[in-house]
Amino acid sequence: MDTALFSPSSLFNDSDNEDENSCNTEQRTHAFPGMELVIREFSFHELNANLLWPGTFAFAEWLVQNKSLLQGRRRIVELGSGTGALAIFVQKSFGIDITTSDFDDEEVEENIAYNCRVNGLPVLPHIRHSWGDTFPTTEPDWDLVIASDILLYVKQYPNLIRTLSFLLKSYKQRDEKACPENCQDKKSVTLSGKDMGLPWPAFLMSWRRRIGKEEEMLFFSGCEDAGLRAEHLGSRVYCISPLQETNSG
Repeated sequence: MDTALFSPSSLFNDSDNEDENSCNTEQRTHAFPGMELVIREFSFHELNANLLWPGTFAFAEWLVQNKSLLQGRRRIVELGSGTGALAIFVQKSFGIDITTSDFDDEEVEENIAYNCRVNGLPVLPHIRHSWGDTFPTTEPDWDLVIASDILLYVKQYPNLIRTLSFLLKSYKQRDEKACPENCQDKKSVTLSGKDMGLPWPAFLMSWRRRIGKEEEMLFFSGCEDAGLRAEHLGSRVYCISPLQETNSG
């Protein structure tokens, strides 16, 4: 199934909306690899947690093509979940325990819950968290952190990197059987033909929105300054992991 990319021009097209009480949302059917998802989006939201962007679809396709990278991963958290579409796709495709997160905003959380229900899923666990603030979980145990198209606001890079550093460097392994043998020794992505092994834990990010090269590099140089290694895996998908060993609990 071809991947449908969202066009902002569709905001001005008429579409059916099951939520008759809201004129600020539109519900659309989007084609993801192997499935269609019904997603309610905000026509406008002050926090920009509203629409599906190209990185979401590209990342979904990349994950399907590289599903072996998810082997052994038991728990995933998504940063900047927006509508929750990527998390919903990951749960339905791979059956992995996934938690969504976004700004401390009731509308955003409720909309993710709505999109879970309309696609036949129980409401996924959700964390209200603004990047840079104290994370509500003191001992994060997510094997994998994911995100798509979250580098739009350059001023937020230091806060995003602060949150990433906490999630990756403070990782506490919940289930010793979840981590493959020697996974804690993996420091970086290893390439062997088409086979790749990811560090444990790791942050996978798809970035398809285009901004200036200099602005974009501020994020990656900021990661390096924070003791995080960033590696390009192709198709504008990046893996970020700590340079030093993490505590495995």
